Formats: sequence, structure tokens, C-alpha cells
Amino acid sequence: MIFRLILCVAGVLLLNIAGCLCQLDVCGQAPFNNKIVGGENATTGSWPWQASIRFISSGSHFCGGSLINKDWVLSAAHCFPSVSYGASYISVSLGCQTLSGSNPNGTTKTVSQVITHSGYNSNTEINDIALVKLSSSVTFTDYIRPVCLAASGSTIDAGAKTWITGWGTLNAGDSSLPNTLQEVQIPIVNNTDCNKAYGIITSNMLCAGFTSGGKDSCQGDSGGPMVYKNDSLWIQPGIVSFGRSCAEAGFPGVYTRVSQYQSWINSYISSDQPGFVHLAAIGGSSNLHHYLPHTFFIFSLYLFL
Repeated sequence: MIFRLILCVAGVLLLNIAGCLCQLDVCGQAPFNNKIVGGENATTGSWPWQASIRFISSGSHFCGGSLINKDWVLSAAHCFPSVSYGASYISVSLGCQTLSGSNPNGTTKTVSQVITHSGYNSNTEINDIALVKLSSSVTFTDYIRPVCLAASGSTIDAGAKTWITGWGTLNAGDSSLPNTLQEVQIPIVNNTDCNKAYGIITSNMLCAGFTSGGKDSCQGDSGGPMVYKNDSLWIQPGIVSFGRSCAEAGFPGVYTRVSQYQSWINSYISSDQPGFVHLAAIGGSSNLHHYLPHTFFIFSLYLFL
């Protein structure tokens, strides 16, 4: 903590980027966390960056996301396929444990802007990443906090244990969503092995799951976070993107690799930029270095929408 304070002061004095470093002081912390298909109910406040993206007209959830600062949510490009999924049609709920009923720690914000990556390709799912700007800033609480993001150059090896969260269906083909936020822990799968299943896996993607299947993200989890824990700090290396069915043996889930998009994210967030952390996770252990932030598809793929 003393080192982090010195780093913050030095950064403000030498780089004149007041406000940027504060994200590193708050991101990735989940005060109520002591520690989807095949998953279980999450406890209240366990994942304070988790977002539910909904249609304003019906209030229905259709995608997940992660809070990355007081004004922006990170999600997937395929969540916004047409104008009906644009800013004026959607809202974002944060700090919620359930999709309906009482959420005393939650808040819902309208959206002022949705930015999808210009290079997104719906056939290959390359560049499946989006930014959602809230119409007004959220106030951080123990139940609403930003996640840290994996910085450019980060690595995470096969076997590293990650957590996926969301309100997606509990089985492929289900028409109803669970009311309570779900969580599941799954290991990273080597990209080479993953590509044997799909044939379109690139360095901008991550894969995770069990060879035998049984645990996975599913429809409705799209855009939500894959996170990895080091001590008390949570870092997001992936965004729920696509897969074949859900939890099918031999077909791990595929995630957008966040570390490949640090420059893209910062190009749209000019102030109060997210906290990026360099991640080197080796089969369940990791080494971290803080980086200063800069001023429903079935062929072989199944979108987790």
C-alpha cells in the first residue's frame, strides 16, 4: 500500500496525469469475495464490476459487461448487432445480485454511446469488443467497483484458473435466464488446442473450459468478464465471446483477449482511464506489475448472446 501511494504521487508529479492512477487504487477489489453452466449462485457483492445490459422497453437482460471506470462498461461487439441495440434502447444495471426483485445495492443507468470495434467480423468473431458509455457517472461502493484490465503484453498460460460470471442460461437451448448471478471457475486452454476444435482462433482470443465439458458460459453471458485473481486483486483477461453450444466436450468457450486492446480502449477513454495491470499467469500462479494508464449461432460457433 505504501509503494502504491508513492507510485501514485510520483506519477502525478512527473507525468501530470492526475486521476489516471486512481483507477489502480480502486480497480479489481471485491470486498465481499472470499474466492453459467455447471456454476453456482454468487454471493452478494462478490463481483462488483458485473454489469447487466438490458433493453429499456422491457427491462430484459441480453448481455453482460464489466465496469472499468465510473463512466464506461466493457462488453462484446456481437451484443450490439443492429440499431435496436443502440444507446437509446438500452440501459446498464450495476451492483445487482438478481435480474428481478429487490437490489438495494444496485443502480441502473441509461446509455449515451455504444462503440463497437470497427474491425469486428461476425463470421470469425475477431475483434469482438465494445465500449458502453453511461449517461451519468456511477458512485463506487463496496457493491459497485471497476475491474482491473490485463495490460498489453500480458500472458496467461494453459491451466490458469479463471472465473466467469453472468446471468446466462444454465443449459444450451434454455429460454429462461437464472434470476441470481452465477459464477463458475474454469481453466485456460492453450490456443493451439482450441484451434483444433474451431479453426479460427487467433492471438486476439483466449479459450477456457474442461476437456470433458460440463462448465461454461452460455447464452446471456456474452460481453461479461473472465477474471483472474492474484492475492486480493482481480484482473480481466477475457470477454465472453462465442463457442459451440455450451459446455460441450472438446469445445471450450472462446473469449476476446483484453490485453490486445489496451490502445483501442484508451483511444476512446481520454480521462480517468481504466487500471491496466500486466499479467503473467502461469498455470494458476502469476506475477503482476502495475502499468500506468495512458493520457442464439450454430454451425460450429454458438454466440453467447
